[in-house]
Amino acid sequence: MTGTPFRVGLVGYGLAGSVFHAPLIASVEGLALDTVVTSNPQRREQARADFPDVRLAAGPDELFARAGELDLIVLASPNKTHVPLATAALKAGLPVVVDKPLAGTAAEARDLAALADERGLLLSVFQNRRWDNDFLTLRKLVAEGELGDVWRFESRFERWRPRPKGGWRESGDPAEIGGLLYDLGSHLVDQALVLFGPATQVYAESVVRRAGAEADDDTFIAVTHAGGVRSHLHVSSTAAQLGPRFRVLGSRAGYVKYGLDPQEAALREGRRPGPEGWGTEDESLWGRVGSGESPLTGGGRPVPTLPGDYPAYYAAVTAALRDGAPNPVTAPEAAAALDVLEAARRSARDGVAVTL
Repeated sequence: MTGTPFRVGLVGYGLAGSVFHAPLIASVEGLALDTVVTSNPQRREQARADFPDVRLAAGPDELFARAGELDLIVLASPNKTHVPLATAALKAGLPVVVDKPLAGTAAEARDLAALADERGLLLSVFQNRRWDNDFLTLRKLVAEGELGDVWRFESRFERWRPRPKGGWRESGDPAEIGGLLYDLGSHLVDQALVLFGPATQVYAESVVRRAGAEADDDTFIAVTHAGGVRSHLHVSSTAAQLGPRFRVLGSRAGYVKYGLDPQEAALREGRRPGPEGWGTEDESLWGRVGSGESPLTGGGRPVPTLPGDYPAYYAAVTAALRDGAPNPVTAPEAAAALDVLEAARRSARDGVAVTL
């Protein structure tokens, strides 16, 4: 298929499908958005307005019925549908990208990985925040030894949303796989494991703070890694004052970074990835590396933040399909993160540290 774009069927056109997946797919050479699946009339109109040539389908069965016309399925549907739809796609002979979390349990994730291996098909998980500007910068600093031996990794994804928005993400029904632990926590745990390797112990505190909320909206996870690093991960919808995105402490220096990668905000505003300035931020937002003094009082030196690059995920998926290049985010990696999330849920429920 050299030179022929892979035809993509996208299931779901809510926030994940319309803001993240569709624009990123459209921005990557070698991919073509062929069909969007949504039964919602407003979202069908939006998809047609965004991509006038796209085909529309009311349900995923329409995609699987014409599997021979497609080369990749992307699941941007609610969490509870990920396992059954990924299973159906793989059985239809189609490679699959699944938005995080891949599944509700690590066992389900490993079953999907086994099915993909059995069928010889790509199964990849959309962990876009591996391509955040701050994470790429931190990964470079760690790899180059700028911080020495890392002792503690503090990572926060905090928001101030004192009133619940409703919807399945905030549902208390366990079948929905909602709540911040599995939503934002999926990102932070994945980043910690990428940086510092396997987890050996997990402790968590998880609460529901907002009136009318059903799912966890303020959660803390402490992860002990096999190499000795301690990760302290915070996800919250109730943070009236936001902490640093990263605070990383090592034997030589520390790195502190405030603010979020700009790519999500740009995508929400309707901007599309392009070659000029995508994923960059103003110098005033750069993190600082130093020791012995707070960065807020001028301590340390500013470190240029590398550009964020969400399209790199889909470029890697394209290379994996076309050339057999490495899968950018594998199902076993997603299962390892789910091991931590399941342990965190147990720990918060029982008030104990859980050994993996």
